[in-house]
Amino acid sequence: MSLYEHVYLARQDASAQQVEELTAHLKGVIEGLGGSIAKTEYWGVKSLSYRLRKNRKAHFTLLNINAPSAAINEIERLERLNEDVLRYLTIRVEEHEEGPSAMMRRAERDRDRDDRRGDRFDRGDRFDRGDRGDRPRDRDRRPRDEAEAPEPAATEE
Repeated sequence: MSLYEHVYLARQDASAQQVEELTAHLKGVIEGLGGSIAKTEYWGVKSLSYRLRKNRKAHFTLLNINAPSAAINEIERLERLNEDVLRYLTIRVEEHEEGPSAMMRRAERDRDRDDRRGDRFDRGDRFDRGDRGDRPRDRDRRPRDEAEAPEPAATEE
């Protein structure tokens, strides 16, 4: 049996419960065909780079699979038939990553960074600058109609 990483994108209209049910169904198909799921990660609803079938966002789910190729062919066939699945990608790997995937580590890192940073609006130097017209260079500027017109070139008479 081979090792695979499988990611699928489900429509944003589908609820998280429906996505979990779809994952459970795929898991049952894989186990029925002699495979196993090493890890399942739900990455949440994320924005897409471009619209897919009129969707701007999608539910992302990762499955680390240890199964024969027939099981992979079957889950891909089921995903093609399922109208809730926008896209899927299966990659054969030499070994599965230990611990959380890069997407989960990134989310964790972002959460930690936000906790360290605190509230973004607590800095006093950001929003107390006043109106744009209060800047010195705007006050010193004369209105256009008072601006000096260039003097005509001197001509000899």
